[in-house]
Amino acid sequence: MQHNGWSKMLVLAVLSGSAVAQVSPEKASIVVNGKSGEASVVRVNNRTYIDLESLTRIGTGTLSFRGQQITLTLPGGSPGDAPAASPEPVPPPSPTRLSKNFMMAGIETIAQLREWGSTMAYAIQNNYQVTEAWANGYRDKAASSLRLAGAAATTEADRNALQLLTNEFANVETWSKNLVEAKRSMDTAKYATSPDALRDEPLSQKIITCGRFLGSMLGSAEFSDDASCH
Repeated sequence: MQHNGWSKMLVLAVLSGSAVAQVSPEKASIVVNGKSGEASVVRVNNRTYIDLESLTRIGTGTLSFRGQQITLTLPGGSPGDAPAASPEPVPPPSPTRLSKNFMMAGIETIAQLREWGSTMAYAIQNNYQVTEAWANGYRDKAASSLRLAGAAATTEADRNALQLLTNEFANVETWSKNLVEAKRSMDTAKYATSPDALRDEPLSQKIITCGRFLGSMLGSAEFSDDASCH
């Protein structure tokens, strides 16, 4: 089988209304990998076709045929070639973005703080026995979660959020101690007479507001601040 001349023309489409032989080739300057040369080209229907052997010669490549398969191999560009386009720079991470591990640990800490606070409130409002040892069991679980969140804090945003979590822990701890002392001194009757009495106390409101804020902030994975957590 012969593979010379225009038998190797890269014509890959059916030319409607005319045959390849009816199109006159023209000379053009071709540049391949920085190497230039002259080759015959054919322009049909706004497409340009070039002889593969000419393309191989200009690019100092190799051309082989096996059945219906044509393999064209061109070497890489020379050192004098124009440099390849630089990849798009990767934008730096947002300074307020929370790391995934810290976010998950923080959410667990909030869950433990809510369990501690809601259990204390339920026990006080229903006049159940409340002791310091019993309350400390919930405190220790929340403290453990807070330590894990601290270990997971690897960015400035994480550390800023950790401080807010620590503040919330300290407020819940103070509130819990106040309730234990009120129970010891038998000063909890006011909480049993009104379902909102305990919730409406300033420290309770501060804890509730901060807890909601922290849950929303951690869920968004973006650090922000709120006065209720200070």
